Amino acid sequence: MERLASSCFILLLSVFTLSDAGSIGVNYGRVANNLPSATKVVQLLKSHGLERVKVYDTDPSVLKALSGSGIKVTVDLPNELLFAAARSKSFALTWVQRNIAACFPSTQIEGIAVGNEVFVDPNNTTLFLIPAMKNIHEALVKYNLNNAIKVSSPIALSALQNSYPSSAGSFRSELVEPVFKPLLAFLRQTGSYLMVNAYPFFAYESNSDVISLDYALFRENPGVVDSGNGLRYFSLFDAQIDAVFAALSALKYDDIKVVVTETGWPSYGDENEKGASMQNAAAYNGNLVRRILTGGGTPLRPKADLTVYMFALFNENKKNGPTSERNYGLFYPNEQKVYDIPFTVEGLKNYHDNRSPVTGDHRVTTPVNGGGGVSKSSSGNTWCVANAEVGKEKLQAALDFACGEGGADCRAIQPGAACYDPNTLAAHASFAFNSYYQKTGRAGGSCYFGAAAYVVTEPPRYGKCEFPTGY
Repeated sequence: MERLASSCFILLLSVFTLSDAGSIGVNYGRVANNLPSATKVVQLLKSHGLERVKVYDTDPSVLKALSGSGIKVTVDLPNELLFAAARSKSFALTWVQRNIAACFPSTQIEGIAVGNEVFVDPNNTTLFLIPAMKNIHEALVKYNLNNAIKVSSPIALSALQNSYPSSAGSFRSELVEPVFKPLLAFLRQTGSYLMVNAYPFFAYESNSDVISLDYALFRENPGVVDSGNGLRYFSLFDAQIDAVFAALSALKYDDIKVVVTETGWPSYGDENEKGASMQNAAAYNGNLVRRILTGGGTPLRPKADLTVYMFALFNENKKNGPTSERNYGLFYPNEQKVYDIPFTVEGLKNYHDNRSPVTGDHRVTTPVNGGGGVSKSSSGNTWCVANAEVGKEKLQAALDFACGEGGADCRAIQPGAACYDPNTLAAHASFAFNSYYQKTGRAGGSCYFGAAAYVVTEPPRYGKCEFPTGY
């Protein structure tokens, strides 16, 4: 995990389809002296429907506890072993034999993270990264495990030279030739993916005067338009990930998938750690789960359903750094939830972001590095309108849901009715989406429709049709 004041990201809370959804996992860190046994941890994961876990080593007791559980596992070759793995193919072969081949397939290892945020490692291990990854992969090939287990390495967002606007995303110039080009070529050749650690909390904490809390927490907000490509972003998370996608595109690696190996929000922090609170952590992680499990990619990659690992499973009392570092946990060491959020599609059915009116954020949403924000309307009203950029097929599916299962009042857009004209899909969808949005009391996530809608602060106008503000 690395702190970075990077800017911008989107809200994805589909209410009409769960097809092609993403996947949620959790990071199981153990920098603590009060955690339950690995066996109890596996039971905890299963009881809450968590089917993916990432660990920071290959501890035999942990891998044994995961054996036969059905939980998919990503393990880590720590930074301190990069030099040995890069220098010696025999070391890499032995490491794979002892820690991977000996456990697989009863322990469903699906990925190996070679190092973690190597570019910010004070021990200067960057030069060993690519050789270590190649040697680990060659070892997997020898055990015929290379198709089942992928090799990658998590990068921090500080690996980006530019992250705002998202469309201008690029990797640090000094890393492009020696590291990123061979890394991406390796990922393409082996059918692997880029691991990325993204923390909107760090950006908000450092720039809370210009970044809206609603924008950082996946809540309804006017959004921020990318000046480079015109796409509108509704969350800081999505803007960060699209900056990575843009950086990949700049090097002509559009085909490389991205897995978010860490993201989270602390439930407690020092006095100067703006935004670290129980309520904000619950909102971020709860809305993140909903955004990922209900499908839909990012504005730049609408079909790129993401696998995301939340950080972290437990509060870890032996971690160094500010108070927040010890308070990212979803669970206390006694296995009780720090706050109540779901981790499954089933659990989402009854989930609501319990936003306190006292702590609500109504600041203008303004990008960190400039750009125009969108102010709230003086009346405080908001409306929901269609996003025609998603295409006719997705827009029609969302309209069908709103007027059908969603229970929107669509009588006004029937032939001959007051809002039938203009007879366009975008106009009719906007009316239906807004009807649903207003009927639900403008609840968080009720104006999303799988990225087919967004909130505006000025009354929409389609011909003579007036959009209601409440029911």
